[in-house]
Amino acid sequence: MSTRVYDCLKAIGEKIIENKDFLTELDREIGDADHGVNMARGFQSVIEKVSQDDPDIGAALKKTGMTLLSTVGGASGPLYGTAYMEAAKVFADKQTVTAEDFKAALEAAIAGIQKRGKAEKGEKTMLDSLLPALDAYSEKIAAGGSIVDGLDAACAAAREGIEFTKTIAATKGRASYLGDRSIGHQDPGATSATMTLEVIRDFLKG
Repeated sequence: MSTRVYDCLKAIGEKIIENKDFLTELDREIGDADHGVNMARGFQSVIEKVSQDDPDIGAALKKTGMTLLSTVGGASGPLYGTAYMEAAKVFADKQTVTAEDFKAALEAAIAGIQKRGKAEKGEKTMLDSLLPALDAYSEKIAAGGSIVDGLDAACAAAREGIEFTKTIAATKGRASYLGDRSIGHQDPGATSATMTLEVIRDFLKG
């Protein structure tokens, strides 16, 4: 399982790196124009530092979080680093992923982001994708759906969340300085968070 976890993390990193310019351009409209650059640098380090031989899922996720925390600048490093480190606690000493495990990990990651960023839904952040994604995922697996079914629903909800961020003004971070001028632009953090969920879904569909 450790090799598959590494492969999934590598796929996430490659997706972020591939979309570095797109994410940076989104951030240029409402922020510091560094989200894509910073995230790409962080995940390049993840690809290099996370071992295929990490003993369990939790160990790989913890190392990912620590690497992002130390290499990604701006607000994204602490937020993404915290998300992966909180999710790692759910998977400590685990070699497999169940639908319920993934739900618990997503809940833990979101709680970490909320605590670290002091943000809630409706403030034009990654939470505007992640919170609807969690709700959709939970509803789908509660109805007997598989982890992939849940992720299909989560990704659709996250994409709707991206669209929602275009309709609201930012109240957190650098984008908040723009006030209503931030309306009409999609949030780069919500976008990269959605990309992450989509890569995990596609990886599990394999």
